[in-house]
Amino acid sequence: MLIDSHVNLHAPQFDEDRDAVIARAREAGIGLMVEISDRLSTFEATHALAMAHPDIWCTVGVHPHEARHYTDLTPDRLLELARRPRVVGIGECGLDFHYDLSPRDTQAEVFRAHIHAARQSGLPLVVHTREADDVMTAILREETADGPFRFLMHCYTSGAELAEIAAELGAWFSVSGIATFKAAEDVRERVRAMPPERIIVETDCPYLAPVPHRGRRNEPAYVTHVLDALAQIRGWSRDETEARTTEAFFALFDRVPRPA
Repeated sequence: MLIDSHVNLHAPQFDEDRDAVIARAREAGIGLMVEISDRLSTFEATHALAMAHPDIWCTVGVHPHEARHYTDLTPDRLLELARRPRVVGIGECGLDFHYDLSPRDTQAEVFRAHIHAARQSGLPLVVHTREADDVMTAILREETADGPFRFLMHCYTSGAELAEIAAELGAWFSVSGIATFKAAEDVRERVRAMPPERIIVETDCPYLAPVPHRGRRNEPAYVTHVLDALAQIRGWSRDETEARTTEAFFALFDRVPRPA
C-alpha cells in the first residue's frame, strides 16, 4: 500500500481542483492520506475532508508559525477536538526558529501543550522542527522523562545529533521530496541513519514537490517519487520499501484501521 502521511489538502492552493487532486492520488495507488491540521481556525475544513473521504484521516494541532495566535491553547482543547471521529494524531506542532513567526518561548509553550495532549490521548504527535535543535532536544528529553508519548519527526531536515537523540527516545521519521533534491545530500545522510522500522513517507503537499516536479505545486500522487528515492537511499527494493513504510505507518498511526 502507498500512504501519504502528511498532506495539506485544505490549503487554498487546492481550492480550484481539490477533488481532481484526490482522484489522481487514488489513480496513482495512494491508499491512505493523513490530512494535517496547522491551526484550529482551519480545523473544520481539515476534519471535513476526513469525514468526506474513507481514505483520508486527519490530525488536530497548531503549527509553530501560528503559535502566537494560540497563547491560551490548553491540552484539554486539543483533547476535545481529538475525540472527534477520524482524528488520528496531534499536530503539526513544534519549533521553527528559521522564520521566527511566533516568539520562541510561545512556540515552546504551545508545543508542550500538544505533547501533553498526545500523552493523555495516546495519539501520535506530528513534530515540526527547524533550526531549533538544542531547544527541541531539551524539550523532548524533559517530556519523555515525564511520561511516554509516540512522536514523528516530520519531513526531517535537522541535525544528526537531534536525529540520534530522537531515535533513542523512540521517534519515527518521515521522508519528503527534499530527499530527491540534488543539493540535499545532508538530508540523504540523515535518511541512511534512520531506524529502518520507523520510517514513513510524505509529500507535505502543496509544498516541497519532489524531482521531477520540483518548483510546481506538490500533490499526494507524487509520493511515489519519495518512495523511490527512499528505496535508492537505503538500498531497498521498491517492494521492500513499500512494505517497511506501510508497517511503520500503522505502528505509529494505530487508530487508522488497515484496509481489507
